Amino acid sequence: MPDAPAFAIEHAPNLAGVPHGFFGSAGGEHQFGFGGPGDPQAVHALRAAAADAICPGGRLAAPHQVHSPDVVTVTAAWDDAAEGRPVADAVVTAVPGIVLGIVTADCAPVLLADVEAGIIGAAHAGWRGAHGGVIEATIAAMASLGARPDKMAAAIGPTIAQLSYEVDAGFRSQFTQADEPHFVAAPAREGIARWQFDLPGYVAEKLRHSGIGQIHDLARDTFADPARYHSYRRASLRREADYGRLISLIALP
Repeated sequence: MPDAPAFAIEHAPNLAGVPHGFFGSAGGEHQFGFGGPGDPQAVHALRAAAADAICPGGRLAAPHQVHSPDVVTVTAAWDDAAEGRPVADAVVTAVPGIVLGIVTADCAPVLLADVEAGIIGAAHAGWRGAHGGVIEATIAAMASLGARPDKMAAAIGPTIAQLSYEVDAGFRSQFTQADEPHFVAAPAREGIARWQFDLPGYVAEKLRHSGIGQIHDLARDTFADPARYHSYRRASLRREADYGRLISLIALP
């Protein structure tokens, strides 16, 4: 895509030295998900170019995501096509040259690395996945390869922020009393009680409880910044036919 704008990439300071990046939409021009708008071949080419920008010559391993707690341990990259990719919401590897990737559009992209052990991971943590254990499962999969949680650094990329994430009583009822700090009251609409949910804070707490000491949240609100990010919720409220996806990538140094 020679005429496309340059990639808009953000980095986390606690992953300095680890090839990684949270890719924005470049003003809406870049759409990284096979389920989003655009020709699948163009999406494939854009994803491959993004992987090459992180790790020249690296091969992308990005799963077909379904809001699950499932993790794939990657030993060899697969064909990055719209169909046929492993179904999971996190990937881990100890193999150099593989670029782990996950796509998001309000959910939390989480990149992890134990540089000393040479093990990395990437997780797609929406509220369902985070509630269902995808963070813990990703850390366990990395540990099975030899990583140590106390040696891991984790970064939370662009995510819908609490002020933008209004939920109802049905949503709130799926959480426990221990999760109450992640909810604040929002103005009622049509006589119905509402709350605002802190997804990045909830994900960060999951990381802390798993023993991760180095956690950085980019604190970027996907919903509130249409010039930089795609957002499922924003597109839904605007009644748009489809919505774009962002991609977050990490590789071994």
